[in-house]
Amino acid sequence: MMETSRIREKLVIVSHVVHYRSAGQIHAYAPYVREIEIWADLFEQVLIAAPCREQEPPGDCARLDRHNLRIAPQREAGGETLTAKIKLLASLPGMTWDLCRALRHGDAIQVRCPGNLGLLGAVFAPLFSKHRIAKFAGQWDSNPGDPFSVRFQRFVLRSRWWSAPVTVYGNWPHEPAHIVPFFNSALTADQIARAQATAAKRGPDELRHVLYVGRLSRAKNIDVLLKALASVRNEGFPFTATIAGEGPELFALQRLCADLKLNDRVKFTGGVGFSRIVELLERSGILVLASDTEGWPKAIVEAMAFGLVAIGSQIGLVPRILGEGRGLTVPPRDVEVLATALRNVLRSPDRYSAMRERASAWAGHYSIESLRDSLRLLVADRWGLHLEDQSKTKSNPIAPAVCVHE
Repeated sequence: MMETSRIREKLVIVSHVVHYRSAGQIHAYAPYVREIEIWADLFEQVLIAAPCREQEPPGDCARLDRHNLRIAPQREAGGETLTAKIKLLASLPGMTWDLCRALRHGDAIQVRCPGNLGLLGAVFAPLFSKHRIAKFAGQWDSNPGDPFSVRFQRFVLRSRWWSAPVTVYGNWPHEPAHIVPFFNSALTADQIARAQATAAKRGPDELRHVLYVGRLSRAKNIDVLLKALASVRNEGFPFTATIAGEGPELFALQRLCADLKLNDRVKFTGGVGFSRIVELLERSGILVLASDTEGWPKAIVEAMAFGLVAIGSQIGLVPRILGEGRGLTVPPRDVEVLATALRNVLRSPDRYSAMRERASAWAGHYSIESLRDSLRLLVADRWGLHLEDQSKTKSNPIAPAVCVHE
């Protein structure tokens, strides 16, 4: 943990992200963990109100390694089926009670949306603290396919009831003053330096390796990527590909890959740690993340830092991120347009060297350290908080988070 000023308050973080308790240690999805640890570096104490399962974590998880983190387990409810929605409604009184018990312990509250717990947090946090901040991790501009719960969360966070900073991806016009454009990265300054060094020396074989990193869900359109790869393969273009991640579509995608006769070209890794992701970025030349919806796609920004040609969807912030010759965009679920983009890059990868350089230089501005400093200044300014000079206090060692039952 770096030496920095620390806010002398107890922060409660409301999150729908599932945590895993194994051998006395708490794990969660690795990119989320790296962001939560930033908050632990900023506040003296952090209590996470989130679901917590008693089981081994999946492969794409990391351990929460801060001495001042605790978990207040919350009920886990939700889903797409009618039965799941009925169970969610039945669970609401208990979920509200449990969450409010956690909220009363906080001097300050961060609510992470969209999500079921985030919705409850946005509604009830104003009753417990004037020091509030929300993060909306999804696409802030409206999407026709958004469920009512997501639209309602945007409504609450825009309202006078919340009336506290909301960090969103992108600078959107006609928003209330408390809606704050914000961006983040999972790369440290050292990793960005490593990425830019890698970008300068990538060879021809690496340039023809296609990478997907993220959750294997329908909204990510990985089936479209596989079909586009099959079209490119049928035309004789050389390439290899890696699909890194896990999720509900894994087995269906593996069957589709076999049906398309791509098993000799495409490898599924399952969930992997961030160090493995960095290795994949180092030996890849193209990243495809052509989802139906995206907020701030960290996978694209990280790939840009490593000098990959990033191909994203023409939705949300992605065209701005990849604009000015930093990458390529395609319509979601258009196999032929995606195949054409892949075909063009694979045919002449050297023609995209200037694009790779622009992408790497732009992405280099977004590091974990810059995010930490920006968040510290944001909350100190908006809340008028005193920041303890940590350099004058004894630094505490990094230690695992613990699970508590409030």
